[in-house]
Amino acid sequence: MARTYIDQIRENDQVEGIFWVKEKAMITSRAGAPYLRLRLSDRTGEIEGRIWDGAEGFFPLFERGDFIKIKAQATSYQERLQLNIKSLKRCEEGDISLEDFLPKSAREPEEMLTELIEIGQTIENRYLRELVMAFMQNEEFTSSFKRAPGAKRLHHVYLGGLLEHTLSVVKLIRKIKDHYKGINHDLLLAGGILHDVGKVRELSYDVAFDYTDEGRLLGHILLGVEMVEKEINRIEGFPSELAMLIKHLILSHHGQYDWGSPKRPKTLEAEILHHLDDLDAKINGIQEFMKKGEEGVRWTDYHRMFDRFFYMGDGEER
Repeated sequence: MARTYIDQIRENDQVEGIFWVKEKAMITSRAGAPYLRLRLSDRTGEIEGRIWDGAEGFFPLFERGDFIKIKAQATSYQERLQLNIKSLKRCEEGDISLEDFLPKSAREPEEMLTELIEIGQTIENRYLRELVMAFMQNEEFTSSFKRAPGAKRLHHVYLGGLLEHTLSVVKLIRKIKDHYKGINHDLLLAGGILHDVGKVRELSYDVAFDYTDEGRLLGHILLGVEMVEKEINRIEGFPSELAMLIKHLILSHHGQYDWGSPKRPKTLEAEILHHLDDLDAKINGIQEFMKKGEEGVRWTDYHRMFDRFFYMGDGEER
């Protein structure tokens, strides 16, 4: 039986499949009867689930964060689909494919990594090139780097998203190489490659996208500076001013204090990196949001983060 994904479900469908339990709560209806309210997810989206009959018996069978196999009927309530669940059982993680539950980049991670390494090898400054290669040729780091999302919610929220975002920022940097004078291109290129390395430790991405403990307590900017400083200390003779400048790029790439940046950009390279990083994140976030639009609809739903609707036209280019 072919797997049913959430984005394929239509009203009145009979649904049988495995989903990840994102939220679970026992609720009392207005009539005083208990029911289970669930939020289920897979790699294509999320959907509400309800268990009306026998809710108290089903409640101890699974927990939030478990995978469950259900039989349900798709119904519509207040113009939103939800699943009326008739039966369920908990599944072991070994019985499922995680790629069914986490979206992934359209590009192959190995291809993106190879392209990024080739760009990194064009850095002429030997200290910066050695620093970049210390990460790009470290299998323990790259195995996480190839898999990590770009963020939990805002942009590149899929497996391989961090690598895709990094490569995109670096390619944007290369496009402006000859446009501005007085820019240290090697420094900017190295900063583009390294600016988000801390996200491999900030984010967890085994069964869902979330923050690690050190991600919540420290954040990817501090973690990234620590990781880069550790590698700098292993490179004999690494110039102290160059070390300061590359760390400043990481510390300031969010641009503003209220955007989580410990420092605002104070070099030309830092200012450029901030804007290209922000540009790539926003364009990806908008494009992914547009993909959720229904066929034939010319406008997106309201986007809370951007505080606006987006015009899609006929959607042929998206």
